[in-house]
Amino acid sequence: MPSQVTGQSPQRSGLPLIALGASLWGLDTVLRRPLTGELSSSTIVFYEHALLSVIFVPYLVFNRRLLSGLGFACWGALLWIAWGGSALGTIFYTQAVKLGNPTSAVFLQKLQPLFAVALASWWLGEREPLRAGFWLRLGVALFAAYLISFGGLTSWGGLGDGDRAAALWAVGAAAIWGSCTVVGRYVMPVVSPTLLTALRVTIALPLLWVLTLAGGSSGGAGLPEVQHWGRLVLMALLPGFLSLMIYYRGLARTPASLATIGELCFPATAAMLNWAFLGTEITALQGFGVALLWFAVLWPRKSIAAAHVDT
Repeated sequence: MPSQVTGQSPQRSGLPLIALGASLWGLDTVLRRPLTGELSSSTIVFYEHALLSVIFVPYLVFNRRLLSGLGFACWGALLWIAWGGSALGTIFYTQAVKLGNPTSAVFLQKLQPLFAVALASWWLGEREPLRAGFWLRLGVALFAAYLISFGGLTSWGGLGDGDRAAALWAVGAAAIWGSCTVVGRYVMPVVSPTLLTALRVTIALPLLWVLTLAGGSSGGAGLPEVQHWGRLVLMALLPGFLSLMIYYRGLARTPASLATIGELCFPATAAMLNWAFLGTEITALQGFGVALLWFAVLWPRKSIAAAHVDT
């Protein structure tokens, strides 16, 4: 089984930072949805990353000596985080937002923890999944995320055609983003949160450029209009730059299997903002799900101490 870059043991104190960073991702859908009617998914994601690269390229040039100390395995992990998480995962999510109800698109967040927990246990050897209390906490968080995403809906057949397609795109994003949580935790001991954020954005840009050119013959690809740039800049700075900087600082101090619980705050914020700005309905059950999710994130310390006794 592959091991972590170092034996450093992450602390659980970073979970609130992860939850805060994930909550900022909730702004993404409100900003992204209006763009999907006029731009292709790859075009939106490309320009989002191009704007962020303007910020990060000078930082990378100034700190280029830090890059020389990264090994082959670390570069491979960074390539997957960038091409998988920043490029393909975001394109998949944009397709989900474009095709279905934007709140239903956060279906992916109910499955992402399952991918992350399985990979963290196998690849990083984390002990969290071996503790009974962890599964209780994860179960509460998953149930809360289900309520937030679908309210009282209990069957796949209750979804419209667009929502079914959106959910399939979202499941693909879930698998990619769940793996990126674990791979990000793998490189954290040797890559700072700022450097990881910078490399994630800039390494993804060449692939996104190719994908955007490849989609040039289809509708929606091309240079954004003047009215699009305001949303693109906000997407890059808030759910992009700021959220990733906060998120990776939390991940540096949190096991990947626990970090994925904090990431479930994304659908909580997204559901509320979609209701406020996009006119999607929100039910009492969804509101209850938001409260239940934050309970799972801010699990009482006494419960944590009792639940995390090694088995």
